[in-house]
Amino acid sequence: MSRLEEILDKLEAGELDLDDSLLLFEEGINLTLFCQQQLQVTEQRMQKLIRKLDGSFELVEVEE
Repeated sequence: MSRLEEILDKLEAGELDLDDSLLLFEEGINLTLFCQQQLQVTEQRMQKLIRKLDGSFELVEVEE
């Protein structure tokens, strides 16, 4: 996330030439996609096993 913030700051400053801006933009997009994938993996893992009174387990989704 800190790298994304750094990229955004540099792009917003408007002091880069077009080539450098495009490279940073591309890096930012790739980092964003990576973060989205990690979030999806984490959400899939956010499941909780609940032990029922009879000793069995029930898989319950954790709500946001």
